[in-house]
Amino acid sequence: MTPFSNSNILQRIGTIDTHTGGEPTRVVITGIPDLGDGSLCDQRLVFEEQFDEFRSAVVNEPRGSDVMVGALLLPPTNPNSVASVIFFNNVGTLHMCGHGTIGVAIALQYLNRIPTGHHQIDTPVGTVGFELFDHNRVTIQNVPSYRHRADVEVEVEGIGIIRGDIAWGGNWFFLVNQHRQTLRLENVERLTQFTWKIRQALNANGITGEDGAEIDHIELFGPPVNPENHSRNFVLCPGKAYDRSPCGTGTSAKLACLFESKQLEPGEIFRQESILGSLFEGSIEINSDGKLIPSITGTAYVNAESTLLIDQNDPFRTGIRH
Repeated sequence: MTPFSNSNILQRIGTIDTHTGGEPTRVVITGIPDLGDGSLCDQRLVFEEQFDEFRSAVVNEPRGSDVMVGALLLPPTNPNSVASVIFFNNVGTLHMCGHGTIGVAIALQYLNRIPTGHHQIDTPVGTVGFELFDHNRVTIQNVPSYRHRADVEVEVEGIGIIRGDIAWGGNWFFLVNQHRQTLRLENVERLTQFTWKIRQALNANGITGEDGAEIDHIELFGPPVNPENHSRNFVLCPGKAYDRSPCGTGTSAKLACLFESKQLEPGEIFRQESILGSLFEGSIEINSDGKLIPSITGTAYVNAESTLLIDQNDPFRTGIRH
C-alpha cells in the first residue's frame, strides 16, 4: 500500500526517536515508501518530488514539531556500510545531518543491528564513518569539509553590514563571529529573528555556496559558558528552527574555517557548546587526497519506540505544512 492512499485502513509508520545534545531525530524504520533503485541522490529526489506528504506527516505537527529531524533508514548502497539514510526536516530534505547520524547510530544499536566499534553509513553526499562507543557516545567521520569564501559582507536590513565565512560541512553555512549578540537560551527569539534576517539578505543579494547552492544554515559564535570549552554557537536551520545541539555539520564547517585561518591543527580538539550548553568535540585530519575530514563526537539517547498512525479521515494526516 502506498503512503496516503484512499483506503480507510490506518497506515502505520514505525519510528525510533532519539535526541543528540537535545536535538531530536526521528528514525523511520518501517512503512517507508518505495523510492526506486537509483542512487541515494536519486532516491532523495524521488522522496522530495513524490512523497512530500509523507515527510510532513512524520516530522511536522501534530505528530512532530518544527525542530524534529527525520531520517529514513534504508538498505546500504555500499557493501561495507550498515545502512543508508536520507535526512529531512519541517520544510524539506537535508544533504547531511551530523547530530542525526549520531542519533541513527544509537538507534541502530538499540535495534541490535550493530555492536560497538567502527561502522559506516551512506548519505546522499557521501559515505560517513562512525565509531560507536559505550555509554551512548559516538564519533562520526564526516564528509570532506572546506571554507568556500572568507570574510563575505552582506547588508542586512535593520542591522547593517554583517561579515561571515561561507563553508561546507555537509550543508552550506554562513558563519558569523562578530555580531554583538549574547548567545543565551533566554535570547532565542531575538537570535532567531537576527539570523533569519541574515539568511534573507544572503538570498536577496545572490550570495551562495559553490555552484549557486543556497546557504540555508546561519551560525553565530560567541564565548563559551563553560571555560573548559572553546566556543558557543547558535545555529538557525532551514525551517527557521534553531539547533538544540552544537550542530554536527555546522561544527564541521567551523573546523574547516579554523584550519584555513591557521587556528586549528590536525588532531587538536575543539570543544563546541550549543545554545543549551550540550557539547560536541571536534577535530580534523587531512586525508590522502588532501581533503579535510572532520570528526565530531557527541552523545545520543533513545526517547521512544513508536508507531505513527495515518487516518485517512484526519484533516491533518499529512501534517501542518509550512
